[in-house]
Order: sequence, then C-alpha cells, then structure tokens
Amino acid sequence: MRISVLGAGYTGAVSAACLARDGHTVIAVDNDRRKVAAIAAGRSPVAEPGLDDLLAEGVRSGRLTATDETRAALHTTDVSLVCVGTPARADGSLDVTDVIGISREIGNALATKNDRHAVVVRSTVLPGTTERFLAPAIEAASRKRTGRDFGLAYYPEFMREGTSIADFDNPGTVVVGASDGATAELMRALLAPRTPREVPIATAEAVKYANNAWHGLKVTFANEIGRICKAVGIDSHDVMDALVADTKLNTSGAYLRPGFAYGGSCLPKDIAALRHRAAMDGVATPVLDAIVAGNDTQIEQACDLVLATGNRRVGIVGLSFKPDTDDLRRSPLLELAARLAARGLEVRFWEPSLHPGRTAGPDARVDRRLGDLAALLVPDAAALVAASETIVIGNARLAAPLMDDFARAGRAIVDLARVDRSRRSGGAYSGIAW
Repeated sequence: MRISVLGAGYTGAVSAACLARDGHTVIAVDNDRRKVAAIAAGRSPVAEPGLDDLLAEGVRSGRLTATDETRAALHTTDVSLVCVGTPARADGSLDVTDVIGISREIGNALATKNDRHAVVVRSTVLPGTTERFLAPAIEAASRKRTGRDFGLAYYPEFMREGTSIADFDNPGTVVVGASDGATAELMRALLAPRTPREVPIATAEAVKYANNAWHGLKVTFANEIGRICKAVGIDSHDVMDALVADTKLNTSGAYLRPGFAYGGSCLPKDIAALRHRAAMDGVATPVLDAIVAGNDTQIEQACDLVLATGNRRVGIVGLSFKPDTDDLRRSPLLELAARLAARGLEVRFWEPSLHPGRTAGPDARVDRRLGDLAALLVPDAAALVAASETIVIGNARLAAPLMDDFARAGRAIVDLARVDRSRRSGGAYSGIAW
C-alpha cells in the first residue's frame, strides 16, 4: 500500500520504519523539520533500539521518504496513519489541539483529492473523540462524508518505548474500529496475517485507556506488595514470580515487578485524562485515584531511603523514564531528584542516552525545580562516583557491571531497579521493595 504516517515521534517513526520494511511505500510527515531531516537521512529522531538501522534500510530501498507537506503526502498515498501527540494539560485533561489540527489539514488535502482515502487514527484519544471531533473536522474542511467519501478507523497502538519494534511485529492484541465495510476490509489487508479484533470506533479508543490504566494499576499493585513483603522479611520478587506463573487467571507478567514508579508519555497522562473525564460525568474513580496516589508513594519511599543514608551528595544512574529511551516526559527519576533537591541535597545524573542531537526533544519534561538539567549531567560512571556519597540505581542495565565498584568506593546504594536478585536490603545497600 501507499501510506503516509502523520507525526514522526515514537509511534510514527517506528510505524513508518516497520511498514516500509514490510514492503509498503511510506511517507513520514512532520512539521518539525529536524525530524524530517533525520528520517530522510536514515536516522531516528528518537532513541529506540534498532530503529536507526530500520529507517536507514527503508530510505536505501526507496520505500521510505519524509516531508513536512501534509497535502502532498496525502495526494500520493491511499492511507494515512495519524500519530501526533496528545499531551496532558495541567488539570489532567487531554490536549487534542494537534490531533484536531492535523484532522483539518487532512480535510483540506482531501478537498482536492478525487480518490477515496482512509484515515487511521493511532493517537491516544478519549472514547468518542474520533467520531465527535476528528470526523467533523475532516468533513468540514473537505466537504466530504465519513464512510462514504473517505474511510475512518481507530487502530490503537500498544508499543512500549524500548521494545517498540518487537511490539509492532508481535502485538499482544490487535484492535480496530472502522467507519464502514470498505475501511474494515482495508485494515484487514494492512494487518494481515494478523486478524484484528473488530469493534466500534469508540470501543477501540476505550481499549487503549483500559490497557494503560491496567498497566498503571499493575505497577502500583506490585510496588505495594513489595513494600508489604519487605516489612515482614519476605522477598517480594519470589512472591510475584509465583503470582505471574498463573497465566490462566493473572494473564501476564508484564509490569508486575516491584520497583520504582511509572512515568513516561502514556500512563500518567492517560490515567489523568480518564479521571478528569469521569469527574465531568460525576463518576467516582477510587481505584484510578489510588493508582496515582500509590505511584506518588513509591517516589516518596525512594526519597525516604535516600534521606535515611544521611548523605547530601546523590548520584542517580539513569534519567529517562525507562531504560533504552531518551524520553524525560514525566520521568519519576526527575521527580525524585526535584524532591531531594527541595530538601537541600545535591543531585547529579549519569544518562548516556542523552547527548547532543539525540535528546527527548521539545516534549521532554525538564523540571524547573532542578534548574539547568545539563549542568547536573556527568559524563561517565567514574564522574558520578566522584560526585556522590549515595548512588541511586534507576537503570539496572547501566548499573549491573558497576555494583561492586560502587560498593568498593564506599558509596551507599539505593536500588530502585533490582540489579541483582541475590541482593537484599542491609548495610550500605537498600532495595526499595526487597
């Protein structure tokens, strides 16, 4: 197929690269010319394992190009995947400004296109958004009708940063909502040999939120079990190993590992948006409220462990919200650092994923309470040890080969990621839930 991917962030860049690899002709579209230039040169605009090679392969093959011209891209493709961001506002509501804006651009392009076009929304939007806001925006600009003159579908993505390519290739589930039979048939062809679960568009939107709320709940639940187990001298990971072994009822081991708080671009904003919408409808959400409170408790628990060492200089291994990404949005490590700084501690970070030209970009959440973030970064592990009395482990992969070095240097260690299952809290080592 001929496909335009509108938005070249994590979802869009990975989708464009994988679709081109699978033989489709793909145009990546973004109004950020730096992202366009990166993809056109076969480089990833975001940090994601394997994505550079996949993009380079797509460009070399001629199947993948990039542009900032939406109209031209739609006029030379048959299907558009909408992958623009939907960030959270300060009150927790969802900001759909960009996704409505791109819908108007799509409508303007379709107004001068004779062939039928399919618009497939992948951006995370609350149930009802696609049909109540995006479809009317396209129709008003194009003077065409949904389902008759153009197809509309919602196809939620379930890709995790750090493992996005593998998740694209082997999703746990494939869900599609389509406006009409022709669009549903097109989606079956696009997704073959996978068979999508076909549901109404609003249902497909709700599935995305149900998934992310569930993932947030799993993280918080596992952390609470971890705190309880630690208090009575039980290894929480042994407990959770037994729990997730039951695949009949517990379904999945994903996220069920006691450790640090969740963060990133999805779980915080999607749970906030769901709570905000429920409140508008007068629906109480004690479990969703508890997820947020429980996540905050985990950050406070980490803060308490650091303060208990009695040291003022703290080095944190990792900065992004999860390993193998450069994404700082809602990073719990940034929040931890800000709280420690507010209590008078000096904080430094070691995060190799952040380097010139390859940062999390304008969507990065840089906490103003910390001041100049660049000034807090150290170049390597040795510099972190030199600048610290207590070392906080936020990235297990980075810290794994260095744990003995940290101990020999006489540094107190607060482990939020469980580098080594043989280690338990005691002496200069503290695990957050073990």
